[in-house]
Amino acid sequence: MSIRVGLSVTDALLVPKPADRRLLLDSAAEAGLDHITVGDHISFHGGTGFDGMVSATSVLSSHDTLSVIIGVYLLGLRHPMLAARQIATLSQIAPGRLVLGAGVGGEDRSEISNSGVDPSTRGRRLDETLEVLRAVLTGEEVTHHGEFFTLDRARILPAPQPAVPILIGGRGESAIRRTARYGDGWLGIFCTPRRFAETRTAILDAAAKEDRAPDSFGVNVWCGLDKDAAVADRLVGEKMQALYQLPRDKFRHLAPAGTPEQVAEWLNSFVEAGADNITLVPATTSMESAIEHAASVRTLLLTHHR
Repeated sequence: MSIRVGLSVTDALLVPKPADRRLLLDSAAEAGLDHITVGDHISFHGGTGFDGMVSATSVLSSHDTLSVIIGVYLLGLRHPMLAARQIATLSQIAPGRLVLGAGVGGEDRSEISNSGVDPSTRGRRLDETLEVLRAVLTGEEVTHHGEFFTLDRARILPAPQPAVPILIGGRGESAIRRTARYGDGWLGIFCTPRRFAETRTAILDAAAKEDRAPDSFGVNVWCGLDKDAAVADRLVGEKMQALYQLPRDKFRHLAPAGTPEQVAEWLNSFVEAGADNITLVPATTSMESAIEHAASVRTLLLTHHR
């Protein structure tokens, strides 16, 4: 199995100096990391956020080889024609280097309603958005009359070449069904290796009934990384408490902390469960140490599974 390991660095990209962004990305690439993952929020928990497409653009235009996963883009809050145009444009400047993770959101229901979407319909809306998006990204004319969108001979040119993979984010039966029907793969977060393996198997079984075969299964993992395991544990605890208002013990089984060797050992179970791409969402003392430690985790995983 080919394993790709990347780093989530959204906040570190949102700086006004282009040289700082280039230095960060050059350092990540030189360390051997395979991709950068960026997040997406419109107005999360009172107003914070970052636009996933804009963040992806900052990476793709600032570095020549790194790939970007938008993990995940709140696609259900956008119009599919707008998203398709953005994807097609990004594909022109960086063909083959963009992966779209698509999600429905839900941690902050006000983010959904303030974006003009009824939270109770967000799942159906995302399904229809995915149907329309996949159709228009082929470059063919699309006429569509659905619950949420009406298109008359709509077209997006040039169509991305190669096609941009779409990974479905989320958990539970909806994510399984959605990936089987619309996704090129699945992107998990906050799940155990056992749940990851079960979800992967369920997706492949459901996709076979749709005559489809999703072939990419990834996971985003919050983790504390430091040469001192106790420091790593404290760092990830503080980070998660600030962002999700959850004490460390609530997510200890989902967010490892320790040295690169300890975190890599924890992640081995995900690779054995079928994960082919892993994004580390690190809590560290600095971005330089995040890159260094993530690169060490990557080397350890590749060595263990070669």
